Amino acid sequence: MKRLAKKWRWQRHLQSALIGLVPTMGYLHAGHLSLVREARRRVGRAGRVVVSIYVNPTQFAPTEDLSKYPRDMKRDLKLLRGEGVDVVFAPEDREMYPDRGDLPESFSTYVVEEKLSRSMEGASRPTHFRGVTTVVAKLFNIVQPDVAVFGQKDFQQAAIIRRMTRDLNFPVRVIASPTVREPDGLAMSSRNKYLEGDLRRQALVLRHALDAARTRVKKSKRVEANDLRGEIKKIIEAEPDARLDYVEFFEPETLVPAAEVSAGTQMALAVFVGKTRLIDNDRI
Repeated sequence: MKRLAKKWRWQRHLQSALIGLVPTMGYLHAGHLSLVREARRRVGRAGRVVVSIYVNPTQFAPTEDLSKYPRDMKRDLKLLRGEGVDVVFAPEDREMYPDRGDLPESFSTYVVEEKLSRSMEGASRPTHFRGVTTVVAKLFNIVQPDVAVFGQKDFQQAAIIRRMTRDLNFPVRVIASPTVREPDGLAMSSRNKYLEGDLRRQALVLRHALDAARTRVKKSKRVEANDLRGEIKKIIEAEPDARLDYVEFFEPETLVPAAEVSAGTQMALAVFVGKTRLIDNDRI
């Protein structure tokens, strides 16, 4: 990988091309491809679009679905060729985490954001963002992009990466691209593959909850966050196989929790549908 990184930097230096990076964990869908198109739009025809495909082990807890996370490299490469992607970077664990075996003891350096990562996903998955920020920092160093495009479905993640980029002086512009949804409103996710039978229908409860919150705020103008949280919990758990992990209301720029919810407040939620954990968010 060192040779690849050096060669890539030298080629970029010679060509003076803008570089757009789209980090993914593979098993691509239309949402990912929308990020690729946004990267192309940002760097232009003369630029280079790089897509990384890497299921990053450090952002999974031992109890999570690392070994079962869906993978289909052949299909992913075909989709990316169709989008005119210039480079696909698909490293192995031993390249990203040298000498770590299954993540061995000799790897001991991590990047940690200590403010925005405390709530929501950070509270439910305590080691998750440490893995995300570490691997994204490594990708920034390897690819050296001018622009990096992430999905807004992972709203908190995009905010944390933007903060990391600013705080550590990475010369990268971080773009959060709008969530792409299925025709019925379910946010696209690689984990949607797990939703079999009636679970697929029940998963729509995330979209219904977001819509219900917006309707409630439109009617009442201002709603106590705790009251609305209780209403959302009832909506979610009316589905037999759905269980609310969290629902939060916050200021979209700072992620500061809102005591009252009004128009413009951001809402994010995580819900287990069967064994599958799904997230979504939207502006109320």
